[in-house]
Amino acid sequence: MKGINEHGNPFPEHDHGHPEPGHGRGRFNRGKGRRGPGGHGGGGFGPGFGPGGFGPGFGPRGFGLGGSRRANRGDVRAAILSLLAEAPSNGYGLIKTIAEKTSGAWRPSPGSVYPTLQQLVDEELIVAVGEGRRTEFTLTDDGKAYVAEHEEELANAWNTEADGTAAAFHQSVGKLMGVVHQFRSAATDEQRQAAIEKLDETRRALYLILAD
Repeated sequence: MKGINEHGNPFPEHDHGHPEPGHGRGRFNRGKGRRGPGGHGGGGFGPGFGPGGFGPGFGPRGFGLGGSRRANRGDVRAAILSLLAEAPSNGYGLIKTIAEKTSGAWRPSPGSVYPTLQQLVDEELIVAVGEGRRTEFTLTDDGKAYVAEHEEELANAWNTEADGTAAAFHQSVGKLMGVVHQFRSAATDEQRQAAIEKLDETRRALYLILAD
């Protein structure tokens, strides 16, 4: 059997229909299939924000490795359904739109999005239209009914934090680390020493906030 990867191209499966490691199972078959749970969690924040200060989990590109938030199992599924309720899209477009809607705080990997799309096809909630890289996904009538019945549940997929501060925090840390990166490569010893003192003050102030 052949499956479909993030490029819309077939990938080989082992004997007995088992997919190669890291790929979703089966293929986008435009209709018939089983119903069942779907969705896979995304990546989390990297290490480094602890007693030792800002560590390897932070970098000039943002918070953690790739700036991803840790998604619950159903988040990717709910996000995909809510976006397809607005307009048809391909897998890459869904990943890009999720990142844009969360200001970069959440960018699911192809390894979570494409198996979830396959599962939604199997559930007959969406259908694949086109071939290869031109494949787009759109809601079926059952999918439209599901979205209408679960509107509040699907909306919760975008709640990264109750007070909406997760994306702002992510952006603020990214800006800070962009400046810190410049000090590592372009500052004088005196400037770096002054920066060390300010960073130490900031670290202590942050621990006081956590202690409140």
